[in-house]
Amino acid sequence: MSVESHKQHRTTENFKLTVRCKIVLDVLLLLLLLVLLPLFLHCTTIQISNDHHGNIRLGSVKMGHLSSSWLFHNPLRPNTNPSQLVTPRDSLQNDSTGMEESASYSTTNQSGETENQFPHVEFTSPAKLKRQSLRQERRAQRTLDLIQQDKESDQQMQEAAIHKSITFENSVVGKYSIWRRDYESPNADAILKLMRDQIIMSKAYSHIAKSKNATNLYLFLMQQSRENQRVLGKATSDADLPSRALEQAKVMGHALSLAKDELYDCHELAKKFRAMLQSTERNVDGLKKKGTFLIQLAAKTFPKPLHCLSLQLAADYFLLGFNEEEHVVKKDAKFEDPSLYHYAIFSDNVLATSVVVNSTVLNAKEPEKHVFHIVTDKLNFAAMKMWFRVNAPADATIQVENINDFKWLNSSYCSVLRQLESARLKEYYFKANHPSSISAGADNLKYRNPKYLSMLNHLRFYLPEVYPKLDKILFLDDDIVVQKDLAPLWEVDMQGKVNGAVETCKESFHRFDKYLNFSNPKISENFDAGACGWAFGMNMFDLREWRKRNITGIYHYWQDLNEDRTLWKLGSLPPGLITFYNLTYAMERSWHVLGLGYDPALNQTAIENAAVVHYNGNYKPWLGLAFAKYKPYWSKYVKYDNPYLRLCNINE
Repeated sequence: MSVESHKQHRTTENFKLTVRCKIVLDVLLLLLLLVLLPLFLHCTTIQISNDHHGNIRLGSVKMGHLSSSWLFHNPLRPNTNPSQLVTPRDSLQNDSTGMEESASYSTTNQSGETENQFPHVEFTSPAKLKRQSLRQERRAQRTLDLIQQDKESDQQMQEAAIHKSITFENSVVGKYSIWRRDYESPNADAILKLMRDQIIMSKAYSHIAKSKNATNLYLFLMQQSRENQRVLGKATSDADLPSRALEQAKVMGHALSLAKDELYDCHELAKKFRAMLQSTERNVDGLKKKGTFLIQLAAKTFPKPLHCLSLQLAADYFLLGFNEEEHVVKKDAKFEDPSLYHYAIFSDNVLATSVVVNSTVLNAKEPEKHVFHIVTDKLNFAAMKMWFRVNAPADATIQVENINDFKWLNSSYCSVLRQLESARLKEYYFKANHPSSISAGADNLKYRNPKYLSMLNHLRFYLPEVYPKLDKILFLDDDIVVQKDLAPLWEVDMQGKVNGAVETCKESFHRFDKYLNFSNPKISENFDAGACGWAFGMNMFDLREWRKRNITGIYHYWQDLNEDRTLWKLGSLPPGLITFYNLTYAMERSWHVLGLGYDPALNQTAIENAAVVHYNGNYKPWLGLAFAKYKPYWSKYVKYDNPYLRLCNINE
């Protein structure tokens, strides 16, 4: 055999051997796939490939991680049609997460030849880019939704803040303001608070040191306590403290640490702190009483601008000779015409009275039918006359009278005047040995008001005598504002009652037992403790029924019984409740809304819909104490451009 034939024979044998190996390998791969196929169908997909050394590598992918767009191709038949695809049944068909798996058959070997490469499986994702695009779109949409939600939330917060700022009462009385620095952060003014606490601790330890004769430590603690107080000074925040404050706090802390090591006794400290707490409570109670007294004083003291107004008006009244004309002025027939709408206002406050008149006239539909009867004292008569002489409403009729001109009103006829002249009542007000107003308690302070010494406050019980020709009259306090036409009040059927008023009782509040002493049998046997109270301030009085029932006589009877003030305290409301008991007609609450002088939480809608709003209480609208949110209802009827008001610096 030649050499060439021998070489050809070997090549043929090698080729056959290669083919056999390849067939064996294919069979082995097929058997391997058949073994692994059940596992694939239930949980994973298998990736089979060879590396550049010819080694076979297996890889797995959990089916739960694949989406429904994946397809599986038989690696042994790379040209399988889509209709011939192997798809898992049973569990895979019931799984909501599908699988897309593609396998491509490659015959490329490491040398670039195709005929000698082992087949392998390679994963590709034809919908991968689509899925990524969809995910990006969803993320972008979600981002836009979140941004829109944030914008809507910010808008709602802004609207809520604006609404709150509009309705916020910036004149908080008896409470801490929410705008205090303490509310900015839990750690606000930490150094200031620390040093104050250190002073309290040093007082406790110094007391214990002194009791145990630890003189040096006692002196050291007292020295550091005084130094703390000097550093604090009048500071109200950390910003007010000097730069050495923190260093002093550290020194004081060291001193307290020494005291704790040497003197700490839980029982002794608790005892000292209890004593300090009781002392502080007594101080707080005293300060509350002083505060109440000062509020009462501020509320009843006549402001300087109003005093200036009265003086200027009175001076011009006499300088211009108007006092001489009073003797020749004819009495207006309207003053006694019962067909008109008559008002009674008893006051010594010129500005307040002008607001009552202005607000009534401006809201009246027929102002020419309204007649105002103003009674004041001798001191303010000239000022009141001058004001309404130069500032009289265009259509309404004004009558100003001096209470001293009522000669029939004397101590022999009037029980209150007789009592005011008694030595016992003078002692109650003026004697130095009587318990002071402060020590007597807040409940008694308001009854020591100078207005109770004024007959103007009790003149309301003599309306038939003051206006003998009238049948009906509407009584108005000088701290009210009229917001609607009051003429319909004259048409109200009072069902034979004498007094028409708005009741003030709510549940157990403002009932008779609040004003009268029901421990006295004269009260408990004649009146119901749970009877509903009512308010002076806007009252319609039927003077015909008044005269028929002798109401003034009833008032005198009970006023005489209360000469020793055992039935009720001073004031005009308690005798009013007694005098008009079972003779008061309850009017609709919308006619008269009270509380603008003491209650900062009134219903705003009720105020705006009320015919009359009443500033009863200490916080009158002409005082600096007034609630800011209620003052505009009053101030819009003040003519601030008036020369007299400008001269006396009366402004908004």
